[in-house]
Parts: sequence; structure tokens; C-alpha cells
Amino acid sequence: MIREHIEIDTRHGGPYDRGSADSYYGRGRNPHYYVGNTGTSERVTEKDMTPDEVEAYHAGYDDNEDSGCFKDWG
Repeated sequence: MIREHIEIDTRHGGPYDRGSADSYYGRGRNPHYYVGNTGTSERVTEKDMTPDEVEAYHAGYDDNEDSGCFKDWG
């Protein structure tokens, strides 16, 4: 169930950012985020995420899917 309003952390490495990046690069959904900078700090996986963090990840993924902005590999 999607709540009407949640606070979404849009910082680089956060759940929303990681969701949008996974979509952009054509990766499947795999909720996660980084405590600090992407790839250089602790990675938090879905089993350790709060429901709001998982929802933010999916919001980022969905927003990028809706935008149609994808990496051009060609």
C-alpha cells in the first residue's frame, strides 16, 4: 500500500537516487541505498531498510521509468 505522503531523501546514494539509477541503467529492482557516498560507504539492503526507504527506492525507480530517461548504450 502506498502512503499519500512520505519524506523522500533525494541525496546521492539515498534510496530514491538508487532506484532512479537502477532504472536509468536498465537494472532490475533491487531496493538498497548507501549510508554515505555511492559505492564508497556502507550499502544497506532491503532486509535492513524501513518501509519508507523501500517506498522511496520504488518511487525513484518509477519516476525514472515514467520519464523514459535511460542510458544509451549504443
